[in-house]
Amino acid sequence: MNDSGSETEEILDTGEKAHRTQVSLPTGKNKIRVMIVDDHSVMCHGLSTMLGLQPDIDVVAEASDGIRAVDLAREFIPDVILMDINLPQMNGLDATRIIHSELPQIRIIGLSMYDQEEQGAAMKSAGASAYRCKSDNINLLLAAIRGEAV
Repeated sequence: MNDSGSETEEILDTGEKAHRTQVSLPTGKNKIRVMIVDDHSVMCHGLSTMLGLQPDIDVVAEASDGIRAVDLAREFIPDVILMDINLPQMNGLDATRIIHSELPQIRIIGLSMYDQEEQGAAMKSAGASAYRCKSDNINLLLAAIRGEAV
């Protein structure tokens, strides 16, 4: 398959005569495409590095403010967005509302340093499918990304 999802023909030369075979090339479509939105570069880099070690996850974009998050969501259409709540220029709640209204198929996971029920409720009300505290066990975040019940 090529990037558009079609199969690719490969010509094999066996020395006697060339013949054609159908070859399926990996497209990455089986991986969960994740976008990270956080204004702290160390947090963003750490999440990106950790997620990059997961064989079923591909980090496709990173943003450091809500406006850029909306633009990149429109451009990359990831499967999952990890959205910090406190962002410059446009907060994560407003960015989540916009992205969810335009691209409801994207699962948005709210992230915050604070484990407060009201923030989680506000993110879910804005359209997030889950809310995780940044201090949670990494397995809880991975389960949320994978859409597993915790």
